[in-house]
Parts: sequence; structure tokens; C-alpha cells
Amino acid sequence: MDDDPVSDKHPSGRLIIPSLFFSRIATRPSGVLTGFILIDIGLTFGCPVGVMGQILTASSIVAMIMALLTSVLSVRFKQKSLLIAGLVLISISAIGCYLAPNYPAMLLSYSLNGIGAVMVAPMTIALVGGHLPIEKRSNAIGLIVASTPMLSVITGLTIGLITSRGWRLAYIFYVLPISILSLTSAIIGIPSANNGRKSSLGGGDFLEGFKEVFSNSSAIACLVGSTLSLAAWSGIVSYGISFYRQKFLMPTEWAGIIWSGMAFCFTLGSLFGGKFANKFGRKPLTLLSALLVGLFTVSYANIPLLWPSIILAHVTSIFAGMRQSASDSLTLEQVPGLRGTIMSLSSGAMRLGSALGSGVGGFALLRFGWGVLGIALGGMGVAASLIYYFFAVDPTRT
Repeated sequence: MDDDPVSDKHPSGRLIIPSLFFSRIATRPSGVLTGFILIDIGLTFGCPVGVMGQILTASSIVAMIMALLTSVLSVRFKQKSLLIAGLVLISISAIGCYLAPNYPAMLLSYSLNGIGAVMVAPMTIALVGGHLPIEKRSNAIGLIVASTPMLSVITGLTIGLITSRGWRLAYIFYVLPISILSLTSAIIGIPSANNGRKSSLGGGDFLEGFKEVFSNSSAIACLVGSTLSLAAWSGIVSYGISFYRQKFLMPTEWAGIIWSGMAFCFTLGSLFGGKFANKFGRKPLTLLSALLVGLFTVSYANIPLLWPSIILAHVTSIFAGMRQSASDSLTLEQVPGLRGTIMSLSSGAMRLGSALGSGVGGFALLRFGWGVLGIALGGMGVAASLIYYFFAVDPTRT
């Protein structure tokens, strides 16, 4: 049974969703910026895009490991404390990227952002489970998930201004202020109540928590599905801007407008996913959107015409946002007594998916080209939908 949620009439009840919204925002600026400036960073350090993109892979691998550790720490520490620690690491990462003298230093600094993000993101969802009643969770999750693409819309429209003084200063004047503002919001607005503080297990029983999660075939299906879905989505989020800049010789400013459009579509999808999860079911919405993300990822990278490709990328973004909200809502309910643990594992699964997507995508791009990249990553989205269909169960539905 859920802990008694914080009442909306209580001050902390009114502030928690906005605070989680702004906390989640901080997980994305560095990733969005790096996607735009991979070519520029590569020129600085003398690396091609395919090689430079491996800082995304390395960050995802390190974050995946940190997600496992976070799933353990969530048994022993407050979820709010873990979220704040993650925001601090994101701030340190921005400073490190600005100062990085070479490729290894850049790789290390950017990896800190991945570690921080993988601590923040799952806690924003786990805290929803601890502080809100079940009928309000899907809408709240949809809004929280939509926070980062909302920021991406603004970023895409202003990317020329953000990078006008060079990619290094962009980390200081764009990424760092957002992370500091998010940190302040989290400290002030997230209640330090016992709701969602720890799992139902004692501090020394985290192995029992892992056993409970991994003995649940539906929970495993959600984790594997998230991994493959994120691998498919990375075909756009990690390489999409470089795809348009290289294949169609699109200038950065125009690519920024395209990115903003896709981010806006992701935002709509996230909000739709939160709104429709209760009505149509978390599982059906998750598997359908995962399938469509996979199919459209294959399509957008293999159509030789610019505008049809752009339209498909936008449609993909809608269903990617819908899948994210629906999947988070589905995963959150798998093991109610271990929300921090399973959402941390889910975050690690998504980071594994990002690493898999950027790694496989980089290899496919270097060896075969953009078309094979779309096929390889899109196929993973189709596989994810099959896993959701056959193995996932929505515990809130009989």
C-alpha cells in the first residue's frame, strides 16, 4: 500500500510538481548542447563526428554503472538527497567541459553530467510515487518528462546565440546557470517528509530489493524495453542534428529550428502519454509508441529528400515522448515498495540504451553510412515493442 501522499492543500504539495519539473530540466541542457556542437568539439580536438560521439557512449556507460549504485543508495538515503547530489555533479560537469584541454578531459567531464542526470531523473519519478495519489501520477509524470523537450525547443531556437562565442562558453552561460537554478528549486520546493524517503526494505537489505525486482518478469520486460527503445530514439537525439548538417549541409541555425520542432513534438507526446495512460492503459500505449518510434527511425534516415525526412523525424518525436511518459508510468507501478530502486534501474537501462544506440550508431555511420544507422537502431525499437507485448503487465489493471 502507498504511503499517505502529501496533500495538494499542503504548501509542499503545491510546490513538489514544479520543483520536480525544474529538477528534471537540468538533466538535459548538456546533452542537447553537445548534440549541436559535436562537429565543433571534434574540430577543436581533431576528431571525426563518429569518434567524438563516443563521449556520449562513455557517459552513458558510466551513468549506467552509477544507476546501479543509485538503486542501492535509494534504499539507504532520502530520494531528495540523491536528487540534489546529482544536480551538484551536473554543475561540476559544465565547468569541466568548459575547461577541458583535450579529448580525454572532455570525455571525463561530460561523463559527470551522465552520472548526475542518472541520479536526478529516476528520483523525480520515484518522488511522484511517494507524494501523489495514483490517479494523479500519470499526468504528473507526463509533465515532468515534458520539461526537458520544452527546454530543447527554446535551445533550438536560440542555439546560434548560445554558441556565438564558442562551444566552451556555451557550457558556462547556458548549462551551468540552469543547473544552479534547478538545484535551488529542489532544495526549496521538494519536501523532506518521509514520503518516498526510502524503500520498504531496511538499509541493509538492498540485495533483497534487487531479488524482488529481478524475480518479476514484467519489471524485467520494462527495463529491457526501455533499453531497446532508447537505443532506437538515439538515432535522432544523438545523431539527428549531425545527420542534417552533414547529409543535407544544413547550417547550425536551421538545424536548431528543426531540433526545436522535434523537441516541441516530444513535449506534446509526453503530455499526451501522461493524459492517455490512465484512459487507454500504460502497457498498450507503451508498446504501440515503441513500435512506431522504431519504424519511423528507420524511415527518416533512409528517405533521400529533406522535407519528408524532417516530417518523419517530427512524427518520431511525438511517439518517443509518448513512450517515455507511458513507460515511466508503467515501470513505476511494477514494485510499489521499491520505487527508488526500480526507477534507478530503469534510468540505468535507458543509459544502457543510449550507450548501445550511440555505440552501434557510431559504428554503423563509420562503416556503412546513415541509412544503415537508421535500420540498426530502428530495429531495436520494434524489438522493444514485442517485449512489452509478450512480457509486460500493468499492475494497476486487472
